[in-house]
Amino acid sequence: MRWDPNKYAQFADERGRAFVDLLARIGCASPRRVVDLGCGPGTLTALLATRWPAALVEGLDSSPEMIERTSGVAGVAFRVEDVTAWAMPQDADVVISNATLQWVPQHQDLVRGWASALPPGGWLAFQVPGNFDSPSHTLMRSLATSSRWAPLVGDVLRHHDAVHSPEDYARVLLVAGLTVDVWATTYLHVLTGADPVLDWVRGTGLRPVLDALAGQRAPDAGDPRPAADVFEAEYAAALREAYPATERGTLFPFHRIFAVAHKP
Repeated sequence: MRWDPNKYAQFADERGRAFVDLLARIGCASPRRVVDLGCGPGTLTALLATRWPAALVEGLDSSPEMIERTSGVAGVAFRVEDVTAWAMPQDADVVISNATLQWVPQHQDLVRGWASALPPGGWLAFQVPGNFDSPSHTLMRSLATSSRWAPLVGDVLRHHDAVHSPEDYARVLLVAGLTVDVWATTYLHVLTGADPVLDWVRGTGLRPVLDALAGQRAPDAGDPRPAADVFEAEYAAALREAYPATERGTLFPFHRIFAVAHKP
């Protein structure tokens, strides 16, 4: 899947809030190595280098476009690498993954492996969106699976199996022998601009649909517009009903699931 760093950064403050809250619960004083798995453009990874300036801080992401944008971030070693192929170094005292695991099928096995390989005294922290039952996603799935769009979109969207419950993550980490702090938070973002919820999902959840529709024409005979433009127009109309604008902006509730674990 091809990422657009500019679009992803459009709501940088709102997206970064969860990373800051996750980081605040990590109690490691002086780690040797800190690894950010799924670092994106590296803006938030820089916070790790600021907090632990003496540590080796690394940022990994499978997107070359994202890693290319990290060139201005100091104090961090970035590289292109798939998190599913990453091996835990013996000195990785802090491992953090922010809004990445929802893209990895069966990622509980990945978390289980990381927890097992974490060095004694190490910290494992991750955050995933828990909004797959929200209108932003249910409307997208409903449209993508409709008779008009299913032949063009295919089965690129995941839903009920994309993330697990807080209890599920806690069990995995507890069985691995870690102490755990797992919680869920709903942020109420106030978004501005025309069709701001559409703009939000363009940077994340809508990416697989846009990739699938790239280069295709609209499903209606005689409509010369690109399929992606037509899909977005129909989706935007549904989003405007689900998230009505106010004079002060559009309210966008966003549910997130957090887990911070420590190996004694």
